[in-house]
Amino acid sequence: MTSCIVGWAHTPFGKHGTDIETLILGVASQAIKDAGVDPSDIDEILIGNYGGHFSAQGFPASLVLQADDALRFTPATRVENACATGSAAVHQGMKSIAAGQSRFVLAVGVEAMTATPKELIAEALLSASYVQEEAAIDGGFAGVFGVIAQQYFDRYGDQSDALARIAAKNHKNGVDNPYAQIRKDLGFEFCQGGTDANPLVAGPLRRTDCSLVSDGAAAVVLTNEETARSMGKAVRFRAANQVNDFLPMSKRDVVQFEGCAEAWKGALGQAGCTLDDLSFVETHDCFTMAELIEYEAMGLTEPGQGARAIDEGWTERDGKLPVNVSGGLKAKGHPIGATGVSMHAIAAMQLTGEAGDMQLENPALGGIFNMGGVAVANYVSILEPLKN
Repeated sequence: MTSCIVGWAHTPFGKHGTDIETLILGVASQAIKDAGVDPSDIDEILIGNYGGHFSAQGFPASLVLQADDALRFTPATRVENACATGSAAVHQGMKSIAAGQSRFVLAVGVEAMTATPKELIAEALLSASYVQEEAAIDGGFAGVFGVIAQQYFDRYGDQSDALARIAAKNHKNGVDNPYAQIRKDLGFEFCQGGTDANPLVAGPLRRTDCSLVSDGAAAVVLTNEETARSMGKAVRFRAANQVNDFLPMSKRDVVQFEGCAEAWKGALGQAGCTLDDLSFVETHDCFTMAELIEYEAMGLTEPGQGARAIDEGWTERDGKLPVNVSGGLKAKGHPIGATGVSMHAIAAMQLTGEAGDMQLENPALGGIFNMGGVAVANYVSILEPLKN
């Protein structure tokens, strides 16, 4: 049974100075209202939240019920899969609908990170690596991707300019996103490291190569296709695929993102389309190095040729495959549990013509890639407007 997104809500990402409860309640109520359903219609709630790393409230699932008394006694479950936690919640909701267990599912993603001390943030994020071998890497997860970037540079040559172009593209796109944490066009020269304000952070990665520490939440309401056809708006899942790879980086070629490639291959096969058929992609640019490798893993270029996609403007807003028109994690922000839900909400906005200043011209098919760890938990969704 095919699932559809029929409502959504999204907070701005940034420094909110509030707790996850406040963030959850706001988007839960708004998404239900946006879908045009009654809270009593919700059959199941999935909440994406990255463990108890950033919040003293380590058992958040039933917080959603406080959005409306009519939600009391609704099954609610927390879902977690590192930085792919939000997509894990969405995909789990789809499985409930496919099984006929639920007619309407509310999926919420949330994180409040900014109140956590920096050293604890680094420790929490590094726990998504293979701690037995990788915990000693300096610089937290930035250090992990610094290692990956250096290995890629050693194999294919210095890609610093390509990374700076990716950062500049995403920050330029973020200007038009009202939910983005940074709405400033930083420009290529700044991202290239032309001033002391953009220092090296880990290996060849600069500050502008790294996604942001963020607070925020997003929510979507899911239902089956038959029900969606009677509703005001709907975006249909043409494909949804999950692929997990080995956790230790030592067991795989970490500059290939093979799990990402397998997830895209499976999703495109399910959808019966090719990458050329997509109107846009929202992809997981936790670091600019990740976006560069993802160009190759999704099949946009051959391995080692990812720089061509950004150098020749393919992934710009007016290119042949716009990537991260939202500004991506780089400009929009990356509140861990909220990111995957945000990607689905923003793709739905694009496909229903509700993306405001971010809006592309008549997008027909959108792709989403969200990953946990270093391409360990890989989720791809392909969405299209539901046609009556």
